[in-house]
Amino acid sequence: MQIWVDADACPQVIKDILFRAAERAKVLTTLVSNMPLLRTPSSPFIRTIRVAKGFDVADQRIAQELQPGDLVITADLPLAAEVVARGAHALDPRGELYSEDNVRERLAFRNLMQELRSTGDILGGPAPFRLSDRQLFANQLDRFLSRRRT
Repeated sequence: MQIWVDADACPQVIKDILFRAAERAKVLTTLVSNMPLLRTPSSPFIRTIRVAKGFDVADQRIAQELQPGDLVITADLPLAAEVVARGAHALDPRGELYSEDNVRERLAFRNLMQELRSTGDILGGPAPFRLSDRQLFANQLDRFLSRRRT
């Protein structure tokens, strides 16, 4: 099992949680980004892959490399849907663990909201990242890693 991180949009506080978890659980954690990742600690359990700039290039690399049972950290719903369909697991940086059922529902809602925003009927985006989001993510990650150790 390996952890893959869609690192371009992942909050630094979530990356920090992942760095500590990688060391504690001794699980390879790979951050994929099209930008330089400046605050990545040196560790045998943490690596970075820098991909070319472009739409969904990091997502495509993660989808290409992941194996069934891997965990992908992403807020990108199309990537999460592909990850789940391929037998891996997807966890949102706000702490929602996706399943076949809820990822399809979230993707349909996202598409609806995107359409409404494009017509000007709805403005805005996701709520600001909160301390409770960070705690929910840390708890969900700990539960996931604990289940994998047993």
